[in-house]
Amino acid sequence: MALFLQAGPSCTLPRDFVQCKAGQGAPFVVPKSREPSDLRFSSPSSKNSGLLRLDTLTKRSRSAIVAASPPTEDAVVAAEPLTKEDLVGYLASGCKTKENWRIGTEHEKFGFDIGSLRPMRYEQIADLLNSIAERFDWEKIMEGEYIIGLKQGKQSISLEPGGQFELSGAPVETLHQTCAEVNSHLYQVKAVAEEMGIGFLGIGFQPKWGIKDIPIMPKGRYDIMRNYMPKVGTLGLDMMFRTCTVQVNLDFSSEADMIRKFRAGLAMQPIATALFANSPFTEGKPNGYLSMRSHVWIDTDNNRTGMLPFVFDNSFGFEQYVDYALDVPMYFVYRNKRYVDCTGMSFRVPIYPYYSSKVLQDFLAGKLPSLPGELPTLNDWENHLTTIFPEVRLKRYLEMRGADGGPWRRLCALPAFWVGLLYDEVSLQNVLDMVADWTPAERQMLRDKVPRMGLKTPFRDGFLKHVAQDVVDLAKDGLERRGFKEVGFLNEVAEVVRTGVTPAEKLLDLYNGKWGQSVDPVFEELLY
Repeated sequence: MALFLQAGPSCTLPRDFVQCKAGQGAPFVVPKSREPSDLRFSSPSSKNSGLLRLDTLTKRSRSAIVAASPPTEDAVVAAEPLTKEDLVGYLASGCKTKENWRIGTEHEKFGFDIGSLRPMRYEQIADLLNSIAERFDWEKIMEGEYIIGLKQGKQSISLEPGGQFELSGAPVETLHQTCAEVNSHLYQVKAVAEEMGIGFLGIGFQPKWGIKDIPIMPKGRYDIMRNYMPKVGTLGLDMMFRTCTVQVNLDFSSEADMIRKFRAGLAMQPIATALFANSPFTEGKPNGYLSMRSHVWIDTDNNRTGMLPFVFDNSFGFEQYVDYALDVPMYFVYRNKRYVDCTGMSFRVPIYPYYSSKVLQDFLAGKLPSLPGELPTLNDWENHLTTIFPEVRLKRYLEMRGADGGPWRRLCALPAFWVGLLYDEVSLQNVLDMVADWTPAERQMLRDKVPRMGLKTPFRDGFLKHVAQDVVDLAKDGLERRGFKEVGFLNEVAEVVRTGVTPAEKLLDLYNGKWGQSVDPVFEELLY
């Protein structure tokens, strides 16, 4: 039974949903005990439908389950079983009025020893984090005795499995604020790192070193993932230890708005991959791809990655994404300050034939072998959603995940591209009209071929470059209509579509010419 939320200034939920706070983030909702027949739904013309806006809801009693992410605290023990409506309501609670839409940018980078070009060891990373915390007033995030990140307001610094250094930016209103945040972060990191002989590289895939050369970060969830990845794909460890990305997180106003942005984001994701392709080297040589990072995801774990064709079904909405996520095998549950291995298990008995009912268990009913008799919390659900890796990911916002990491100029260009397309109604509708007759096979073809061919990927009667030019023009128009003088942030991608030459192809030209077929100069070329 879907909670279909009408497009408009805010989402609405049944009156028996109540509001809870999740730390500093947006509120989420937990339904009281009720029979399914008690749920009532709104219609566009209904003036008294028995529904309340999220911002008028009141708090529940102390028994409410509060989410936390990352899981720095143990989950509250669940007194009542979660229902599917709880999980749908959690996603729906992300709806925001347009004036409250924000831009969140995340970017990763490779730290390396300037003398040897080797990846930073954890000991160096710990010294770096401690020094940034002390000099610039960040709060330390610990896992046991290990420092694994920093937090300051709504910004956080975290470590990916191989020590990739990630800034998760605060939600901001304009791209000028995004770029100021990026510049401030890079200034702070460089101020400390240069004193330590450490540099940072903006590229999508580790260009020189093999997996055996990459340090392993002391984080419990990564130990679980590292053991599981080889069982479900051939490139999962490469994804964990040798990739860097930049992504943007964007809001939606309603279920209908989420659906439109999700579809546009998925269809346009290969274009973003081509425009930002920046990972042509592996272990010192060209790897045959322009975006090796993107290719790696094709054989990481097909149960939790990909283009999600069901998003284009007429029935798609919050409930259908919950159905999908429920049947993605779990990685872990966080209890008693440790990660409990739950790989191969699920929140419920699977409904898809490619899962084995002998392996997957029903967490919602308290039948998880690793935690017998224990019920999941919304904390568990929130953490589970972070272990799903499609090209566009839905949480209480939408994540655009298709771009390679790159130098600082492109860190501002990626959110500019997506904000121009998705935060302007005219540009969004033009994108949806453009892709309305694209078939699932065509969308998948672009996903498969773009990592190797970039803008030269054949598409219908031309090449992807021609589509990308039209799309970048739509992004420019969208930014113009926003009225914040943000169009200049698209200069990087405008140059790519004008020339048809991706960043990766420029690196390959340097490798075969000026660099004398050595990748070592890339560490200076793309140094932050």
